Amino acid sequence: MENNEKGICRLSIIPVRSEPRHASEMVTQLLFGDHYEVIKEEKGWKKIKIAFDDYEGWIDGNQFHGISNEYYDQIAFSDFKVSTEKVSTILFNKHSLDIVMGSVLPLSTNELFKMEEQIAFNGESKSMATKGTAEDIKNTALKLNNSPYLWGGKSPFGYDCSGFVQIVYKINGYFLPRDASQQVNSGVGVKDHNEAELGDLAFFVNDKGKVDHVGIILDGNTIIHASGRVRVDELNENGIFNKEKNIYTHKKLHAIRHVLRKRKE
Repeated sequence: MENNEKGICRLSIIPVRSEPRHASEMVTQLLFGDHYEVIKEEKGWKKIKIAFDDYEGWIDGNQFHGISNEYYDQIAFSDFKVSTEKVSTILFNKHSLDIVMGSVLPLSTNELFKMEEQIAFNGESKSMATKGTAEDIKNTALKLNNSPYLWGGKSPFGYDCSGFVQIVYKINGYFLPRDASQQVNSGVGVKDHNEAELGDLAFFVNDKGKVDHVGIILDGNTIIHASGRVRVDELNENGIFNKEKNIYTHKKLHAIRHVLRKRKE
């Protein structure tokens, strides 16, 4: 059944699955404030397309929160805030709700938002329109160090490698697609490992040549990435070296991409 409903995440986190059933793989998550359109409905589940990155998946219809088309359209033109604390509390329609870093807060002067929802928030946040520096990227990433790994995860309670990268950049005002295989097309290429800069992204491929891992370069010799947990490891021409295990966990460096600004020719 086709559908043109619009929705917004009004829970802390909502799992988005590959199929319309709870036992299905979680492919990503909605955080508070993420808005989306419904493209299909089946047996109490809604297939959605997330506005931020066009990612598609299924959510439980019981977790759907509908909004008007006018509200949905205005979101794109409003300077919303994004939460910058690992966990903070928001008062939403007179109910207390814990939200995680990267959640979008409709703290706007737009009268439509004030009329439709009542939100109070006293935590740390920043404008999504403000571009962070490479140092800001580093500080945000390190704040999430030791967060556990979770396939499909986008919160401090669990990240996958590309979800971690996407959230770090989102908080600092940059758009990246959801998956590593998509993110590898962002920015401009860096020809040599020795030319990598703080904030560049390093991509790795599996034995079949498919991009399956990404991390944020802190300097020429270290990288922060989600592998078991968010961690800082050594990066060299042979790959990512885990000193705790004394092994290379990712050997096939495929590309380094510079996404913060265009390089000078």
